[in-house]
Amino acid sequence: MTPRRLAAAVLLCSGLSFAQVNLSAPPAKSKQYITYVTEEQVVTAGKKDTLELRFRVNEGFHVNSHTPKSELLIPTNLTLQPAAGVKASPAEYPAGTSYSFSFQPSEKLDVYTGTFTVKVPVVAAAGAHTLDGVLRYQACDNAACYPPKSLPVQIAVTAK
Repeated sequence: MTPRRLAAAVLLCSGLSFAQVNLSAPPAKSKQYITYVTEEQVVTAGKKDTLELRFRVNEGFHVNSHTPKSELLIPTNLTLQPAAGVKASPAEYPAGTSYSFSFQPSEKLDVYTGTFTVKVPVVAAAGAHTLDGVLRYQACDNAACYPPKSLPVQIAVTAK
């Protein structure tokens, strides 16, 4: 069975009426549906503090929240690499917004649209630090969902 037919079979058998996955015409590989709003983060050295990472979903699109309502949907997830001088705890995600399509108003998705903020509790040693990470997400519009994307993020942290 070809990958396209397998994906179609999974969607048909799942009983879900969500937007179909667009396998025939994926967007350009470089296209991102989310932008990271880069801001220097200032925290108190040696004390528990919180980084706030702001993301903006492009107009006309939505992304699954961190806790989508179906196991078939890919959650938004932030992964940070360990960095010398900074101890990061697991990310804290905002609640998603309930969303439905006009052709299936009874099916509700849990999504992020517009801007959303992911919080990361940290304890940092005094000085300047850089945290690298990746936001993994799946974007959809009103007609289709697109293959998952990874958005690199770099966070400048100054602990005073």
